[in-house]
Amino acid sequence: MKFNRKIVVMISMTAVVTAAVAFTAPPPQDNGFKNLKILPKDISHEQLGHIMHGFNDALGVKCNFCHAPSKDTAVHHPDFASDEKPEKDIARSMMKMTVKINNKFFGTKHAFIGDSTLTVTCITCHHGQPHPEEHGEGGDMKGDRPQGPPPGAPKQ
Repeated sequence: MKFNRKIVVMISMTAVVTAAVAFTAPPPQDNGFKNLKILPKDISHEQLGHIMHGFNDALGVKCNFCHAPSKDTAVHHPDFASDEKPEKDIARSMMKMTVKINNKFFGTKHAFIGDSTLTVTCITCHHGQPHPEEHGEGGDMKGDRPQGPPPGAPKQ
């Protein structure tokens, strides 16, 4: 009986320790970024820089297009955590929209901003312009569209 009891106690203790280790996640790294609402909280400095520079290129803008100036005059970079500028909230909406389009229409599973597998990205519509409607002739993007009926359409 003592032999069986020892086995039961050892198995129980092993199960408890295993469960405790399995359910204990390491604390997220504090990368110093504040106010990340769409991008992952544990994003690396390198990944965030890559994504932000992609926005710069896709929209033909600099950081201060979305980020408000710092209230501290000694700081020579924008206040990245501030939500003062409406463009920042618009950018967040655009990020959600881009992920949704890729998931729905291109079958991307678990898409995220900065993912190299995305079919639709900022540059798809912006073409290096801050506002997509500024691209093309006459400001309505018609300059990009082929003239005439789509290929394979019946002739009238």
